[in-house]
Amino acid sequence: MLTPERRRALATLASGVTLTLGGAAAVAVWRAGMWGSLLGAGVAVAWLLALGCWVALRQAPAPAPSAPARDSWPIAALLDQVPVPLLRIEDGQVRAINRAARALFVADDRIPAPPVALSDAGATHLRHAGRRWRIDAVTLSDATRLAALIDIDAEERAAQDRAQDEMVDILGHELLNGLSPIVSLADSAVTAAAQGDAMLGDILATLARRVEGLEGFTRAYRQLARLPDPVRTPVALDELAEDLARLFGGRFGAGVTLTIEASGTATLDRDQMVQALWALLQNGAEAALAADRQAQVSLALRGDGGFTAEVRDSGAGVAAAERARIFRPFHTDKAGGSGIGLTLARRIARAHGGELALLDTAKTAFRLTVPA
Repeated sequence: MLTPERRRALATLASGVTLTLGGAAAVAVWRAGMWGSLLGAGVAVAWLLALGCWVALRQAPAPAPSAPARDSWPIAALLDQVPVPLLRIEDGQVRAINRAARALFVADDRIPAPPVALSDAGATHLRHAGRRWRIDAVTLSDATRLAALIDIDAEERAAQDRAQDEMVDILGHELLNGLSPIVSLADSAVTAAAQGDAMLGDILATLARRVEGLEGFTRAYRQLARLPDPVRTPVALDELAEDLARLFGGRFGAGVTLTIEASGTATLDRDQMVQALWALLQNGAEAALAADRQAQVSLALRGDGGFTAEVRDSGAGVAAAERARIFRPFHTDKAGGSGIGLTLARRIARAHGGELALLDTAKTAFRLTVPA
């Protein structure tokens, strides 16, 4: 099959040959005096030349697509499939980049009435279509930004689902660990009773202790799951510190030195905060006693405009592998520990709108903060 280039070359060659032959024929006819034939030959030559030009022009190739369009379409198609709404913000105008953004704002390209937060370079959140969104923006120039809208509600639901799955796994593990020895001891007790074995009393005593341990675990779980909303009242922090010092002295006596600094007032649920701080103090004291040095724990309380509490101990510190797990429910590395204290303390802090964090220091230090 002839290509367009070959067709144009053949048309040009045919036109040249026709013109040459036509010229030679015209000279011969003119010498013979055949004027009618000369006129007919001229018309035929003109028609052939016009036909060749028309064929050459008709086979001209269409202009090739520009390189940018050929190179950019895979990226545009990929962005269009991203489930996160992507926007281009330029000179106060907001344009939808992908399908998710067009569906969210019901617009094909330019968004006619965008939320005010999108035009504010300092805004980090917005509410639209009944949902909360976080604005993750990248500045391209003084007037141009690219923004991705992250669905906060969807993130929270995913986090809750993960937490529930983890809680179910923990409960299943702990209950099985508690029930397995109980079943074994019960079988042993039945056998001992049938044989009149003198070990029956010891078996029943061990069985009772295991049942008490499982009951304690269940109570701890109920306490964690049914934490009521805090009832806030003004609390003098020096009085709160005195109550905690008396509790600490009654529990650890002179075996652990407690240092306290307290100043100001804070609006807190006093009973819940005592419970949270006592869990931190008890954790610090046990860690300090386990270390081969003088056991010391310090507590610092600061109020007026918010609330901050720091608990530090002289223990060996938290291993790097344990730092990510210490707030998990029922996670403990202490014999006889419930693994509920730190988890409950964080729940109380968050119920107050604050946070409990393990500081990145060589020695163990916890900081509980509640904003004003």
